[in-house]
Amino acid sequence: MIRLIITLIFVVLFLLVSLILQPLMLLIGLFSRRARDVVSLAIVNWAFRVVLFCAGTKATVSGEENVPKDEAVLYILNHNSYFDILLTYIRVPRPTGYVAKKEMLRFFTLTWWMKLLHCEFLDRKDLRAGMKTINDSAEKIKNGISMAIFPEGTRRRKEEEQLMLPFHGGSFKIAEKSDCKIVPVVLRGSSAIFEDHIPLLKKAHVDIQYLPPIDVGAMDREQRRDLPDIVRERMLEAYEAMIAAESEA
Repeated sequence: MIRLIITLIFVVLFLLVSLILQPLMLLIGLFSRRARDVVSLAIVNWAFRVVLFCAGTKATVSGEENVPKDEAVLYILNHNSYFDILLTYIRVPRPTGYVAKKEMLRFFTLTWWMKLLHCEFLDRKDLRAGMKTINDSAEKIKNGISMAIFPEGTRRRKEEEQLMLPFHGGSFKIAEKSDCKIVPVVLRGSSAIFEDHIPLLKKAHVDIQYLPPIDVGAMDREQRRDLPDIVRERMLEAYEAMIAAESEA
């Protein structure tokens, strides 16, 4: 419970300070949008690292060399915890937006940071709005901003037997429309931080693996059609290898 209280106190203080930082970020953006992106990325990375420290979270990361540093990409991630974003965002080498549920828009100060960091908000019940989110995300990638999305659409519940939920094909339209590379990211163990024992925060160790990028621009029509299955199969293989490694340890 102490970890939860300390973490909540920090988050509340950060969001309050954000009310002061917002005008400063807007001012910086008037002179240089790139400078605003760099400063915003640094501030949010610091805040996320503090939260992970307060929660007692440690991670073993592999395959990070697979992430292209000189071009924008689409990260495809499996989703087990609210902490998945924190764990992966502190490692992005360039400005990166996450595709989040539109329900996040109700949290004003948090949403302000998310918009500043190029996040998009998806309404899965509105087809037209959903397509706009996909098109806007693809445009951001074309303009040098990486994007990240959880194609399962929601967090996987602990009691479910599937290692990963089915992937929504629409998530991959972002890569198809921008002809970018996809970087699959596999996380295991993140639900042990919070979701497995709500409302407590507990020390946890998370494995994060970045798989080799998939060049969507080099794919033919048939390969693009099977893209969700191709990516999910590779991610499942990596996830099962993590389980096997744990069993052998």
